[in-house]
Amino acid sequence: MKILSAEFVTSAAAGGSTAGIPRDGLPHIAMTGRSNVGKSTLLNALCRAQVARTSAAPGKTRLANIYRVMVEGGGGPGKWTLYLVDLPGYGYARGGADAAAELRAVAERYFADREGFADSGPRTADRGRVAALLLVDSRHPGLDSDIQAAHWLTAMHVDFRVVATKIDKLSRTERARNLKALELTFGMAALPVSAASGEGMDILWKMIASLARTGHA
Repeated sequence: MKILSAEFVTSAAAGGSTAGIPRDGLPHIAMTGRSNVGKSTLLNALCRAQVARTSAAPGKTRLANIYRVMVEGGGGPGKWTLYLVDLPGYGYARGGADAAAELRAVAERYFADREGFADSGPRTADRGRVAALLLVDSRHPGLDSDIQAAHWLTAMHVDFRVVATKIDKLSRTERARNLKALELTFGMAALPVSAASGEGMDILWKMIASLARTGHA
C-alpha cells in the first residue's frame, strides 16, 4: 500500500465548539488507550511521516487531534481517504484527578458528537463511519484501565479492535503468553504491532480498512 498524503486537520477540546470536527461522510478511526501506550507514535508509523507530536512523558496529548490520510491499497478500494484521530490517553494526567477527568471528557465528547451513537437512525451523508482501535501495551496485559476502556467503548456502541503495541519489547515466550492473556481478557485476538520495527503495520492497515467499511456511525 502507499500513503498518498497525511495532514493535520483540527483539534477538539472538552468544552469547545464541535463545528470544526469533519462530518463529510469519510470514516473516522479513533486511536484510544492508556497514556504513553504509543498512540501518536503508531499514528506516525501508519502515515510514514512525523504528523503527530510524540513525547516520552505520559499525558502529552490533551486534545482529540484529527488527521486526514489518503492511501492507495491497504485493504481499501483503490485510493481512499479517512480520518485518524489521536485521542488523549487515560490513566494519567498532569494536574491530578481534575485533569484526568478533563481528558476523559475530550474522548467522550468526540464519540458523543459523532451523531447517532445513541440511536439507531439511518446513516446520512454527513455521518461517516466511526470505529476505534484500543491500544494496549503488550508488556502489561489485563490492566483494569484497559478493561474499563473496552467496557466504555462497548457502552458507547463503538466498534473497536484491540492492538497490542511495543511487541518488539517481548521475548518469544513472553509474546505468546501475553497475547493469549489479552485474547482471554477482551474476547478477541489482539493484533501485535511495533512502530519501531514495522511489524504488523500492513495487517493493521487492512484492519483499519475493514473498520472503515463496517464501523458504526
